[in-house]
Amino acid sequence: MNTFDRIRVYFNLRPDLEEEQAIIEEVTRGVSFRGANLWILIAAIFIASLGLNVNSTAVIIGAMLISPLMGPIIGMGLAVGTNDLDLLKRALKNFSIATLISVLTAMVYFFISPLEEAQSELLARTTPTIYDILIAFFGGAAGIIALSTRGRGGNVIPGVAIATALMPPLCTAGYGLATGQLNFFFGAFYLFFINTVFISLATALGVRMMRFHYHEFLSPERAKHARNILMLIVIATTIPAVMMTINIIRTSIFENGLRRFISSELEQPGTQILSSGTDEATKELRVIAVGRTITEEKQKSASENMEHYGLGGYQLAVIQRGASDSLLALSSQLAQRVYSQESEYQKHLELSADNAALTQQLNAYTRCEEVAEAIRPELAVLFPAVRSLSLARTVEVQRDTTATRRFVAAVFAVDDSKSWTSADATRFQEWLKTRLSGDSIVLLPRTQAATTAARR
Repeated sequence: MNTFDRIRVYFNLRPDLEEEQAIIEEVTRGVSFRGANLWILIAAIFIASLGLNVNSTAVIIGAMLISPLMGPIIGMGLAVGTNDLDLLKRALKNFSIATLISVLTAMVYFFISPLEEAQSELLARTTPTIYDILIAFFGGAAGIIALSTRGRGGNVIPGVAIATALMPPLCTAGYGLATGQLNFFFGAFYLFFINTVFISLATALGVRMMRFHYHEFLSPERAKHARNILMLIVIATTIPAVMMTINIIRTSIFENGLRRFISSELEQPGTQILSSGTDEATKELRVIAVGRTITEEKQKSASENMEHYGLGGYQLAVIQRGASDSLLALSSQLAQRVYSQESEYQKHLELSADNAALTQQLNAYTRCEEVAEAIRPELAVLFPAVRSLSLARTVEVQRDTTATRRFVAAVFAVDDSKSWTSADATRFQEWLKTRLSGDSIVLLPRTQAATTAARR
């Protein structure tokens, strides 16, 4: 036995394989979406939608574990690999029904959900990357190998369901329809389509590598007809998938080059790159930086090296100085183009909204200080027992959930020589709430011991 034969022994699947007919029967049973499977799918969609809505990764993983959506996809791959046209028709039909019900269920949930803001888990399901393709392909390969070997399906299939993440894109597509944001719908469905194609492709290749027998037909004519239909379906599915994959790879390479360019050529101690992006209409690479100034020499050197990072043909535009100056400079540039280029108008509006949001956040953080100064005279008159008062905007996080609570913490100290009752505390809290225009207030009494320790 030569070296190659010795190595091949370790990778040989044949001794571990189940009976071929038993494998086909198990996959065929998983294709059907009736009764229990359908209700489990609906429940899993609701759970996944809840997880996406509250931004809980653990809940999303739980939904993927109980979802039966892998069955029709594995069935389509098996049908293509064995030339079984009848199985492919059943798998396609059940897959289409499951997809439609999933999207409609998610849409109903997001229609009635009071939480409409798109969380990070939702946003992550709208832009597929090359990593999603690789995960789907190798996940499909692991799935068909696990189903085909003795005693391994139960351990591997849940992991495949989590890794390939079929449920979240369908829920995100439902969110896009419910909120009228079609970019969410098409982006998520794009990711779901890519996952489906590459899981099925890996299954078909796995079936051929394990040398499954081709499906037998009653006549040569029917066999030829089935092969032609299968070939058309494979080509019709593969061509857009290949085109999408090429586009994803190009985008991933470009974005990776952009990140390396920013990191190697522009980042320096004391400077923070706030954002970067390209304008295809003007072929301009815009970088917004704050902190230490990026010198003209460094910008010129970076521009000369752009081609090495796959950014040839773009002009570098660095907008910097202080944070506010950077935003104003970018606003001014966009405003000058509003009258000449209609496409720039929308970008100007988005930038203005971001600027307003930043201003609002800044005002929220400085407001407590302003209110504290303003109420000092009133405090001495209305609540003479209160010796000191500290106001701070606070964010409370929980250990077991991603939900957060925001409120104003009012830390106050009471003069021990003066009376202070629970009624005084309630009146004090209501007064602060009125002066802070309705913000949630949490009173935190400061003990004499804590006050003495703080002074030391």
